[in-house]
Amino acid sequence: MSDNTGKLTIQKPMSYSDLNSIILQKDAADSAAEVHGIAVAMLCLNKNTEASDWINEAFAEGPSLLQEDKVELNDLFEQTKELMESDEFVFDLLLPDEDEVLALRCTALMQWCQGFLFGMGRVQTSSEWPGDVDEVLKDIIEFTKLDFDLEEEDIEEAENNLVEIQEYLRAAVMLIRSELNPAVEHSTVH
Repeated sequence: MSDNTGKLTIQKPMSYSDLNSIILQKDAADSAAEVHGIAVAMLCLNKNTEASDWINEAFAEGPSLLQEDKVELNDLFEQTKELMESDEFVFDLLLPDEDEVLALRCTALMQWCQGFLFGMGRVQTSSEWPGDVDEVLKDIIEFTKLDFDLEEEDIEEAENNLVEIQEYLRAAVMLIRSELNPAVEHSTVH
């Protein structure tokens, strides 16, 4: 949602813990990071993907979602879509807050990558990826195998590595989206 100046104005986005509570109520094996990764991949593949397609894909197993949860999920999807379409590079991965335990944040990052790869793999095989997409996806596969050394003396280095990987993934998402949708134009108001 843009205001009349063309600036991106987003309501407070759903937090990792909010989405995780919806998932836990459903007794799903997925994490908030993983289902967000699926959403982002689906939007990279097709910018016109509907929230209902993502909800059906990510929450197909288990009991039905409550209507209020569907509304929250729809809002998250639409916010993610808008952030990805913004020229302001405001898109970010849905991960636990920085004040959470590092091990939880590292695990969530790997789960986000798994969800993203799942979402990408639903449509094409690797032999069909254009441009740099294949190489970027190989990097993301490697991120699912990371072993962050969480020894006391290496916490700062692990924190820095996590931030670097998150930034790489933010840029990778935008690259993949532009490679797969060459005609994508950002909605900039002049």
